[in-house]
Amino acid sequence: MKGKLEELTIEELNTSLVDSKVELRKQRFKAVTSKVDNPKKIQSLKKHIARILTLKKEYQMDIRKPRG
Repeated sequence: MKGKLEELTIEELNTSLVDSKVELRKQRFKAVTSKVDNPKKIQSLKKHIARILTLKKEYQMDIRKPRG
């Protein structure tokens, strides 16, 4: 998963970020209202979002050059 994120363009990163945030919101709601089949999913989604935000910040600061 780490290597794949670095291959995405900025637009694809933004799309992935929005999708991950929506999925995180759904998983948190499900955790409160009912039994969750994979409790580690919330933790992995939070890490995925953090990786995306880190890459976007690196692109913004010109530490890393975006693809595409």
